[in-house]
Formats: sequence, structure tokens, C-alpha cells
Amino acid sequence: MSTQKIHIIGGPGSGKTYIASKLAIMDDITAYDLDQVFWDQSQATYVRASQEVRSAKLNEILAQSSWVIEGVYHKWLAPSFEDADVIIVLTTPLWKRQWRISKRFITRKFFQGQYHKETLKSFIELWKWNRDFDRDNLARIKTFIAHHQHKVRYCDSLEQVKRELR
Repeated sequence: MSTQKIHIIGGPGSGKTYIASKLAIMDDITAYDLDQVFWDQSQATYVRASQEVRSAKLNEILAQSSWVIEGVYHKWLAPSFEDADVIIVLTTPLWKRQWRISKRFITRKFFQGQYHKETLKSFIELWKWNRDFDRDNLARIKTFIAHHQHKVRYCDSLEQVKRELR
């Protein structure tokens, strides 16, 4: 694939991390999870990193000649959308996203023993937020990236992303 800068956005459980990791391996480029940029990784609970810290980390990523960035965020990412060769908007059905975030929570909490930041309360909040994502956040994302329509691709699977990138 000739695309060197790919921004993937979608709701929780839409497959962003999975698809980004597969594309990174295929193209031998680095994938970046925006959760690692947005959240203060030194905290034991979910605490937003400052705008200054987020901007500095984002600028470090964007300075690379190639990247795959994935996350649900959009408001502070105008430079990423601008620099991207292609913007993949994942349109995974809600039932599949809810299944995936449930499975992920159970696996992490009860079998992997990691991700101490995640609590039942945070899982329920994520479930509810995800339920409203298509009507609320996705609509705002589409408006935010509207002037980049020439490089936006709507996909619901890795196979469809691969086809769009050919």
C-alpha cells in the first residue's frame, strides 16, 4: 500500500486497535493508540493528560514520515486529520461493538489481571456512551472531518479497509 499516514477513528469496540496493528505489520509502520496520548499514563485511574502534553505527544507522532493513528477522539486532532493520507471511519454495528467491549472487560479484569483503571463503573459508563455513539459522537466526528471528505473512507472490517487502501 502506498498510504503512509492513516488515521482510524470509530467507537469503542469497533476494531480500531486491531486494524491499526494489522496495517502497521503489513506496511512496516508504527501504530499509535491515542488512549496512550489522551490519558495520563502515570495515574492509577482515568485522568486526562493536559492539553499541552497531548499536543506535544501528537506532534511527535506527526513528525514521523509514516504512521497509523487510532482512537475515538477528534476535537484536538485537527493536525492529524490534516496530515493523514486517508481517514478510516469504522462503522462497526453497535451489537458487535457492545459484545467486544464486554468481552474485553471480562478478559482483562478476570483473566489477564491487568488494566486496574477499568472498573465496573467505568465499563457501564463506556457501554452507555457507546450505545449513543452513532447518533451523537459519530455525527460530530463527521461534521469535524467534513472538509477532508476526499480522503475519508467508511469501513466496517479489516478486509474492507484493505480494499479501500488498494
